[in-house]
This record gives sequence, structure tokens and C-alpha cells, in this order.
Amino acid sequence: MPHRPPASPPVVVAVIPARGGSKGVPAKNLAAVGGVPLVARAVRACRAARLITDVVVSTDDSGIAAAARGAGAVVVRRPGDLAGDTATSEAAVRHAMDAYEAECAVRVDAVLLVQCTSPFLTPEDVDGVAAAVVEGGADTALTVAPFHGFVWRDADTMAEAAGALEDGTLEAAVDAAPAARRATATAVAPSGGYGVNHDKSFRPRRQDRPQDLLETGAAYAMDATGFRAVGHRFFGRTEPVRTDPARVLEIDDPHDLARARALAPLLDGATPGALPGADDIDAVVLDFDGTQTDDRVLIDADGREFVSVHRGDGLGIAALRKAGLKLLILSSEQNPVVAARARKLRIPVLHGIDRKDLALKQWCEESGVAPERVLYVGNDVNDLPCFDVVGWPVAVAGAHDVVRGAARAVTATPGGSGAVREIASWLLGPSL
Repeated sequence: MPHRPPASPPVVVAVIPARGGSKGVPAKNLAAVGGVPLVARAVRACRAARLITDVVVSTDDSGIAAAARGAGAVVVRRPGDLAGDTATSEAAVRHAMDAYEAECAVRVDAVLLVQCTSPFLTPEDVDGVAAAVVEGGADTALTVAPFHGFVWRDADTMAEAAGALEDGTLEAAVDAAPAARRATATAVAPSGGYGVNHDKSFRPRRQDRPQDLLETGAAYAMDATGFRAVGHRFFGRTEPVRTDPARVLEIDDPHDLARARALAPLLDGATPGALPGADDIDAVVLDFDGTQTDDRVLIDADGREFVSVHRGDGLGIAALRKAGLKLLILSSEQNPVVAARARKLRIPVLHGIDRKDLALKQWCEESGVAPERVLYVGNDVNDLPCFDVVGWPVAVAGAHDVVRGAARAVTATPGGSGAVREIASWLLGPSL
């Protein structure tokens, strides 16, 4: 394998293990948070980092592979013996690194293990652990968050462990207990709990205690040569890289996923450039009632329905069409008003749709549009399934609270008052 000149920048590869099997959350790595599949979120964070040469996703699943490629990753097919429940992340990283080197004829200098189950990983986190190794001289690095809690352990579980671990492992585990407890922990422990990072008889103030650091599980970096030699992620000098505790969340069960989706509008929205631009979007799909109207209906004596729309929305839609974006109105209502508005705007319409999410997926496939590059605008709970399909779920001001909570962005303008015109200004900027 040819060596690069010394002056060449180091080759730093981020490996994202993402197998298809998941018992806690089925198809977890494809679950959408903020409208983006978890694997795509991880790929985007790594690709945006300054020090990352390439991003490799190791998977045995064709759906994950497609989502990863769509986000810009190199995909390495994981063999069956590395895809089971007992396979380690380190084994997947080693296999992916070897495959990448063979394919690209390069030598990797540092490798990262990035978990896509940490949805709020940032490019700064990725650069932090990478820099600790390639610029700071550390052998390994990991993301950590400052932690101020008092940790307790159930003494009964230690007593059970004492019977099972007679090979010295117990002593290593007890090492974390305060000195006053170590003498008795290897014997039959009394019932109750004891402090792991504190003595329960003495409760110092937070500022008087050593700073504890919580391993976030999001990102690890390793010197590639050392990693090959030892086969695990911690060796030599390990540098903890601090990250924002508010962003620490690992998705292991459906409750974690629900929390992540609730937090996404807050944490994603706090990121500079959170609103989409023309480079992020290939298509705009619009709900009708409550999105292009104010959600009110006037009915005359003959039962005919009338709604109010905004001329500014028509201008915005015309500009989006002129810019080459694909457009669609998708409505659950079977109503002549919807069809008439679509004809006026000169865009296609699907209405009278019971399962809008299935219709949206089919339209994306037939139109050749990647769902993660679709912006969907809605206002009520029947729009939520579509939010899970697309990369940019957007709620209008005045939308149902749950819908605004699930959206990646929220307009300042209510539906029927120019919300679509506002979205067009996000995408087209001054050119509008």
C-alpha cells in the first residue's frame, strides 16, 4: 500500500455502524428525528466536520444503505458474522476501515466510531474527538458531558455479583465505591444502597466535588495503528472531549425516540442555518386546509364551500415552480376547491387521500425525489405521518402544538396569511 507524503493531511475516516436488526426500536437506524433518518443525521454531522476525510456506513440493510448514500456516505456491506446481536462495534469499525483502505488505496491515520443513535451529535463534537487524536497527540478520545449527579448502587446487586464473580472482576467493580464501603462490599453486602461517587454520610456542595464526566456514547476517535493492535476503542492516552449536556441522548427504546422527536425542533432550530435553503430541497409538498387557508370554511345555503387563500402564497409557489422545484398539493379532503386552487397554481394535486404518508412515498418514488430532500408543510395531526417521511417537516404558525413540536421548522406566518410565501423566501432568498 503506497504511503502518502509527510506533508499530506491525515486521512481521518468516520465509521458509523448501522445494522438492520434492532429489538428495542424496530428499524431504529432509519427512524426519523426532525424529519431525517438517524443514520442520515449522523452522516451529515460527520460530513460537516472540518477534519473528516470520508464517512463510511457499515450496514447489512439495503434501506439503511440507500439512506446513507443519499446523505453522502460510502457504504460498506457488513458480513453476516458481524451483523448479529453479539457482534461488537469495534469489529464492524475494523472491517469497514480495512474495506475502505482496500477500495481507496489509502492508509487511514485515525478512525472514528460514531453512533447514529445519538441524534444531536454536532460537527463540533466530531471535530473535537478527531482533533484530540490527529492534532493533540492523544491515542484515543471520546465525547463526554459534565455530570454533577450523585450515583448510587444497590448493595443487593453487589451481593449477587459477589457469588458470580470470583475471578477478581468484583474487586475491580468495587474500586469505584468509597473507601469506607470497600471493606464490606466483597462480603455479603447489607440491604440498601450506597454511594458510588460519594460517601452517603457526607454530602459536599457541587462546587466542592471533583468534576465527573458522563460518557455520551456519541463519538470516539482512535489512532488507527493503535486500534489495529489492541482491537478496542480505549488505549494509551484517552482524551475526554466535553460536549453540551443538553444534547446528550441515546436512543435505546421507543421512549427515547419520542423524546428525541420532541427535542428536535428546539435543538435543531438552535443550530445556525437551521432553515432550509435551495441546496437542501428538491420538492415542496403542501397540505391545503389550514396551510394554504386559515382553516375556516364558509358554506352558503346550497351547501357550497368557500375558503380564503393568500395572493402572496400564489406568488411564492410561482417562484418555486420557476426555480425548478417539484411541487404537489396533498390533501385528505376530496373537495372541488382544492382541485380548483391547484389548477390556478398550475401544480399537481392528490386529494381525498386517507393515507397521506403512503401517497407521499409513492409520489416521491414516481417523481424520482429522495424523501429526505422534500419539504412538507402541514398544520394538524393528520400531517404527522408525512413528517416522518420527509427531511424537512415544516409547521405553519398556529398549527397544533404536537405538530409544531414535531416540525423541523415553524413559520412565523399562519396558514392562509402567506406562510407558503414565507417558506419560498427561505428557499429562494433575495432571488424571490
